[in-house]
Amino acid sequence: MLSEKYGRTYHFPFSPGTTSDDRFNHTYWEDIRKIEALVHTEKLDGENNCLNQLGVFARSHVAPTTSPWTHQIRERWELIKHDLVDIELFGENLYAVHSIEYKRIEEYYFVFAVRQLDKWLSWEEVKFYAAMFDFPAVPELKVQPTEGLTEELLKQQITDWAQEPSTFGSFDPKAGEDCTREGVVSRNTGEYPVSEFMHNVFKYVRKGHVKTDEHWTRNWKRAKLIWERNYGKEE
Repeated sequence: MLSEKYGRTYHFPFSPGTTSDDRFNHTYWEDIRKIEALVHTEKLDGENNCLNQLGVFARSHVAPTTSPWTHQIRERWELIKHDLVDIELFGENLYAVHSIEYKRIEEYYFVFAVRQLDKWLSWEEVKFYAAMFDFPAVPELKVQPTEGLTEELLKQQITDWAQEPSTFGSFDPKAGEDCTREGVVSRNTGEYPVSEFMHNVFKYVRKGHVKTDEHWTRNWKRAKLIWERNYGKEE
């Protein structure tokens, strides 16, 4: 294995969109009470791609990916590979449409985490490195101190965010109609050791989210950027 893959993100116990191999963090509230502040971000529906000095990796880090839908990000990687050194960028690659089609994206790769050796960097550092390498970060919903936060309030606001449309306009191509965002990821705003990942990152995914099947890779299509959708339209 050329590098360590992104850890499994455990679901909040109230997250309805789990599959058979997903895991819940039933002691999440005990973990959150040890954290000073949380940042809640939109969970985007793409492929988790890691960019490090060795290549572009999908879920497996045994070897760099060569999939056709990562061609664009591999070209970007060629321009920055010598500057990454011990920095590993993790982002959602929206180049291929999965279960959600986004109507207002200007980019394809959105950074959500940065690893440096044996630690995950703080949210401020994630945004710093994303900007340094000219990538956007995933949409930020709220930065929230945990002092005074109750478990009931946390559940309510995450559930409410999950019922809203995506920041980028979410469309379900299978149903042919607008839909809600995929979910919400909540993480410690500070840095933490790689070994403590499951105690610092939590997710909520909507029910019945995955609409793709084993034939997805044969019939995939490229997502359109906003300027392509607006081309020829009157302002």
